Amino acid sequence: MKLRDHAFSADFRSELDLLMRLRRDVRRFRSDPVDEAVLARCLSAFQLAPSVGLSEPWRILRIQSDAARDAALKNFQAANAQALQGYSGERAAKYASLKLSGMQDAPVQLAVYCDDETQQGHGLGAATMPEMRRYSVVTAITLLWLALRAEGLGLGWVSVLDPDQLNRDLKAPEDWRLIGYFCLGHPQEMSDTPELEQQGWESRQADLPVETR
Repeated sequence: MKLRDHAFSADFRSELDLLMRLRRDVRRFRSDPVDEAVLARCLSAFQLAPSVGLSEPWRILRIQSDAARDAALKNFQAANAQALQGYSGERAAKYASLKLSGMQDAPVQLAVYCDDETQQGHGLGAATMPEMRRYSVVTAITLLWLALRAEGLGLGWVSVLDPDQLNRDLKAPEDWRLIGYFCLGHPQEMSDTPELEQQGWESRQADLPVETR
């Protein structure tokens, strides 16, 4: 379907800016269930996302069974304990105080993968930069993140994990590469300030680092 050029209003641009500001990494969820129709609408963002060579390499596992969720949670807890050993003193105490996943509360949990061996797209754009397939999956996740926020939902990206162990626990195909484990649900609260900044872990850069060559 061909679409004519569309001029977005100043109000729309303002709302889009607000949506991006409120797209936070959520780690504190309410127990309310997520409406399945709303979830399906948000997941359709994957079908709108760009991908190198139109390869659409994203693969999604919905983690629902108690066994799978328990394995993922134990994976995080072990990786988190190991990560703590990499810090000392005040920084270690600060790390230990952070809540880095909502896995115990989030009603919806997804493991999103990249199929590095997909034949779709016939390798276009990925011969010299095969990592473009994984970047494509990340782009799709960003659209999902914004779609969820627009529906009043939040997403938390759990990266403190042993991906190889998770793949074994979830019986993922060998040629799939984990991009992220995601917690979805209704956030307890929303802010335009990253939680890590609120907790004093790090501050955002004041200026965008753009250099000229």
